[in-house]
Order: sequence, then structure tokens, then C-alpha cells
Amino acid sequence: QVQLVESGGGLVQAGGSLRLSCAASTSGSIFSINVMGWYRQAPGKQREMVADITSGSSTNYADSVKGRFTISRDNAKNTWYLQMNSLKPEDTAVYYCNANIKVLPDIRWNNYWGQGTQVTVSS
Repeated sequence: QVQLVESGGGLVQAGGSLRLSCAASTSGSIFSINVMGWYRQAPGKQREMVADITSGSSTNYADSVKGRFTISRDNAKNTWYLQMNSLKPEDTAVYYCNANIKVLPDIRWNNYWGQGTQVTVSS
């Protein structure tokens, strides 16, 4: 019922930039989103939080990306973004968007994941 669709991954050289987008939608139901986030999983490693942003636009970043990545959201479009600058080979991973969403008339918040998009940074 809830879909998170990501875009923007790809191959980039070290020092380059990429911008990821994630758009949330339903099959016509009204919904609300509070926390939106980005996670990543490199081969052989656990999935880790990269950045998140609350409905009040408070942000939180992993130490490894502070100063290089910026998360933002467009509430009118139910879309959030991850601007990634000064990319490093160690940023190579599958990036997943994540959100807590409430689909009316249900009052519960549920957690949803995007399908993942590959980001590869070459040295």
C-alpha cells in the first residue's frame, strides 16, 4: 500500500557528488510521514544509518558523513533527498530510504523501506 521509490544512485569518482531522492506514495490513501531517513549497506557489513530528518527538520548524521552529506525534505512532495559531496570509496554501498508513515484512518506509525539504490565510488 505504501511505496518508497528511490532514484539517483550510480557510479562516481572519488571527490564527486550524487543526489539521492526518495518519494513516498500510496494507492490513494492520505498519509503522514514523521521521520525520513537514509541507510546504507556495504558488502559484508551491517546496514547502518546515514542520516535522518524529523518532521520539524531536525537532522542527525553518522559521524562518517558529517560535513559531506546533507539530508533534506520536501513535505509537499512527500520526498526527501540525500546530497552526497566529497564522496569516498568507502561510501560505496546500497543506499536505502526509510520512513515512519501513518496511513489514515490507521493511527499507528509503521516503518517502510525503499528498494535500495547502488552507489559506487571509484578511487
